[in-house]
Amino acid sequence: MTRMSIGEINRTAYANVARMDTYCREALGAELYDLIKLRASIVNGCGFCVDMHSTDLAAMGMPWRKIIAVSAWQHAGALFDDRERSVFALTDAVTRIGPDSVTDEIWDAVAAHFDAEAIGDLLVAISTINVWNRLAISTETVPVVDGSGDAGESGDSGGAPATPAP
Repeated sequence: MTRMSIGEINRTAYANVARMDTYCREALGAELYDLIKLRASIVNGCGFCVDMHSTDLAAMGMPWRKIIAVSAWQHAGALFDDRERSVFALTDAVTRIGPDSVTDEIWDAVAAHFDAEAIGDLLVAISTINVWNRLAISTETVPVVDGSGDAGESGDSGGAPATPAP
């Protein structure tokens, strides 16, 4: 059971995080942004967000095989190109932030595929999903399951009181 709905209790804060989310989607494109959101959600253990972003990627036409492989991207071979792998490495490093997490090797790999502005957008995107993950996990928001045992529509709280991510 969800503890509270940030979107209902703290509308202004929620709306501002949602605006960041919209900016990131527009700046990076829906598919890349959802890959980032899925990877960070896996690292953080956010079941609600893993369900939402895997469902969203499938709705965009991404094969389930590739979606599932996000969990083990380092060992997925040709399922991901160098650009995607560089983004996953940056996502892992920023999500597990520490003094030595974003190494020069990780930075240089991303810089080989993205200009400075796009790297800034990646960092904002990774930070934004980490905000959503922390809200969903701390409020105990879980995926909605319909009567068939399948998760509900992505982003649909099914009437549940919390909707941590748009």
